[in-house]
Formats: sequence, structure tokens, C-alpha cells
Amino acid sequence: MHWLQACVLAGATAVGVNPTRRGADLHRDIGTPTARCWSRAGPAAATGRCRFPQRLLVVDDPGYAELLAPYRDAPPPAAMPGPGTRMLLTFTSGSTGAPKAVVCTQRRLALAGDKLREQFGLTAADTGYACMPLFHGNALMGLWSPMLLAGGTVALRRRFSASHFLADIRAHRAGYFTYVGRAVSYLLATEPRPDDTESPLRLGFGTEAGAVDAARFEARFGCRLVEGYGSSEGGCNLRQDPAAPPGAVGRTGGRAGDDLAVVDPATGAECPRSRFDRHGRLLNGAEAIGELVNRTARSGFEGYWRNPEAGAARLRDGWYWTGDLFHRDADGWFRFAGRAEDWLRVDSENLAVADIENILARWERARAVAVYAVPDPVAGDQVMAAVEPRVPLSDGGGAAAELAELCGSLSVFLAAQPDLGTKMPPRFVRLVRRMPVTATHKTARSVLRAERWHTADPVLWRPYRRGPGPEPYRPLTTEDRERLRRLFAEHGRREPAGADSAPEHLPDSGVGSA
Repeated sequence: MHWLQACVLAGATAVGVNPTRRGADLHRDIGTPTARCWSRAGPAAATGRCRFPQRLLVVDDPGYAELLAPYRDAPPPAAMPGPGTRMLLTFTSGSTGAPKAVVCTQRRLALAGDKLREQFGLTAADTGYACMPLFHGNALMGLWSPMLLAGGTVALRRRFSASHFLADIRAHRAGYFTYVGRAVSYLLATEPRPDDTESPLRLGFGTEAGAVDAARFEARFGCRLVEGYGSSEGGCNLRQDPAAPPGAVGRTGGRAGDDLAVVDPATGAECPRSRFDRHGRLLNGAEAIGELVNRTARSGFEGYWRNPEAGAARLRDGWYWTGDLFHRDADGWFRFAGRAEDWLRVDSENLAVADIENILARWERARAVAVYAVPDPVAGDQVMAAVEPRVPLSDGGGAAAELAELCGSLSVFLAAQPDLGTKMPPRFVRLVRRMPVTATHKTARSVLRAERWHTADPVLWRPYRRGPGPEPYRPLTTEDRERLRRLFAEHGRREPAGADSAPEHLPDSGVGSA
């Protein structure tokens, strides 16, 4: 907090480094901005080979106050930095690849914070609770900036804790907090108490909670969650609207003049509007799902630090390309369908990852769900899901009877969902001890995609077969894996090798090794 506010006044740049990264990845992060000083020695020492001139200021050191004492009454600079001054380098989350350092000026940070301050009516009397890390835009733009501009109070926790969340909220009288979806699922996994609604909490703002978890959170804690959409790069965001139907994120851009559209990434043509049946099932995903773009020449994207190639990939033909899949209905509501890397095409039909996840999240046996594409032995993709069971499996990965019962429960549940399309049921369901996440608590789908069914975790699957009706779920065996390998070979397709390509920069997730 001290560094951030000093950078505002000095015109310096704050760089948020993910402390869970190690080795070459961490060394690259530190070297990206050519850092000159650090607030803590730990991350720098972790690389073992830093060569940067550093001035260390350890803010929780006992000598910190004494060190700053001579400057206690120092006046602000005579010339204040302009709004175009670079204020932050904030790294992308790394959920789909190596993080990139996004440039953020004081103007962008102030505009983002002021929009939320006004929208949520934040004042000097409010306290915002920061349980997300301050190296990421979730806490910086969603909480620190609006609270600073409102003159309010920020309550900090060193790291997220689901078990201490409500006690912290009460102790600091916090009415507002920011989140990501996985943090919400962890909070819902704590033991319910009769007094859960007795707190000053009134509003949470974040992303990826899902309609099911948002409804459960409000029912249990008496706090409304407002879902937003915005990229770390700032090139596109959707304005939150209380009138949004279930599953919709927004209808208009967050800035005046934004021109948002869902387009076919191959042709650039705008996709047809999405249509639904009476159960809410998407009928025309093959034509309606595309990439969300901002077609205005003045997007909020200010570039990646010393990475012009990546910046050029975002800005093509005068448009900002988000890399996220959406579809848009006849009334203009945008609905998130997944990341571009999560594109699902089963039997020539495009499927929305987010839609399948929202359905699976209703299963009473699931605490957390992630859906992603795995290759089909013949062509295209198959649906795979990772599920963290609400009741952990017994030691050893689950007894045969336990897995058989889960197979039956899942089959009955899926058969009862009226909005589940025929191509949407997962071919494979991996039962993880804990869902893998990045340091910002986003689901690490890149790890799951890389490992596929090559894992020590139990995997349920529906075998390929000819004939009417789906095959029931059963545990995947070593013999099944060998049959899958042969099936890929028969059709001239190379079966993925497993977890060899999984990124190394993620924190320990508790997922079984490949």
C-alpha cells in the first residue's frame, strides 16, 4: 500500500510480482521491468541469480518506521505526474499461458476506480476487504482504487483464508469486497453457521463465480455478488446491469464509444445472435459462439511492457481482440462462453464451456467444477470436466463401491437437466482432491488440459460405443487408457502425451501427478 501511493505521487511504476512463481519464471518477471527496488527480499532471493541493482525496503521490519521518520512531514512533489504517467505493470493471470506485463497509466487506474466508486455508491464511511493479492488487477482496480478515490478504508489480509473471512468482515466492519469465482466456492465450502447472515457485508464484486454459486452465496451470507467482465489489459469491459437475465454479463461496453461485438475469428464477420429453447438450452452454438472484440479505435489497452508482438496480436485491423468466447442474444445481452483456449467443438457443434460448468455446478456432489476440451480420437474435441467432490474421496483415491456410487449419481443428475444438450455431457470426469488454481485463485485449466486423463486421480468416463443411448459412466482403467491410445493410432491421430507441457509457474495445487 505504501509503495502504491508513493508511486502515484512520484510518477514511478509499481510492479506486482507473483510470490508463488519460482526459478526461471520468477527471474523473467523480475527482469521484465528492470526493477530497482523491492518491498521484501524473499522473492528476489528465491531466484538465486538476480543481478539487478536493488534497494530493499522490508515494510514489516522493525526499523521501517525509523528509516522513514526524517520524511514524515515531507511535502508532495512540486510538479505532480500527469494522467498519462505509467503507474503499474500488472501481470496477466497466467491461467492460459505465460503471464505478460500489462502497462497501466494513472488515468486508466483512476477511471476504473471512479466508475466503481460511483456505481456502488462507495463513500468515506465504507471499508473494503481485500482478500485477493495486491499484485493483481482484481484488488488494485476493483478495490484499492475505488476506495482511495472514495476516501474510504481498506482492510488487508496477507493471504486469502476462507475460514477467517467472516470474522475479518465483522472485525473491520467491511461492507464491500472483491473476489474471483474459486474464492467464492471455498467460502461456500466452509461449515454453515446459524449467524452467517449477521455481518455488515452488502456487496461483492468480481468474476467467474457462476450463477449457482452467486445465488448460494447471497442466500447464505445475505450479500449480493455483482459479476463483471473486464480483461487485465483494459481493452474491453462490460457494464454491469442489475436487469441482466441469468447467465448474462452485460449489454454495453464500460466506456462511452465502445463498439463491442461477437465475431468469427477466422473471417471477422459478426456472428448471428444466439437462440435458446424453452429450457434455456443454446440451440445455435456452432454459428453464435465467437470471440468478443472491441471495434472502437480507442480501446483502453495501453500495451504490454517490451512485448510488441503480443500487443500486435491483441490489436488487429484496428480492433481489440479479447481472446474470450461469447455469444450474444437477440436482446443484446453478452454471455461468456469460455477462453479462446477453451474452445469446444464436438461433432462439428460449438459448445460454451461456461454453460456446461453452470449446469454441472448444480450437482449436489460437486464443490468446484472446471470444464475443458480434450482431443477426440477421430476428429474435433470431447468434453472433459474436473470435479472437486463436496465430500472428499477415501484414502487411496476412492474405493470401487464409492466410485460406482458417484458414477450412478452423476448419470442420474445429468439425465434430469433439461438445458443439457446432447453433446454437452462430459466424456471424462476427473475427481480432483483440490481444484488447481493460479495465484489469483483462477482455475488453472492449462494444467488440466495438459494432463487430460493421464493422472493418478480417479477418472470416470463414458466409453465410446455404437448403438442407441449413452454409455453409463464407469471408472477409467489402465486397460481403457491403452484402448484409447490404440483408438488414436487407428485414426491416424497422435494421442497427447500427458502433463509434459503443463506450465511450471503455478502454485502447488494438490492435483495428483501424471
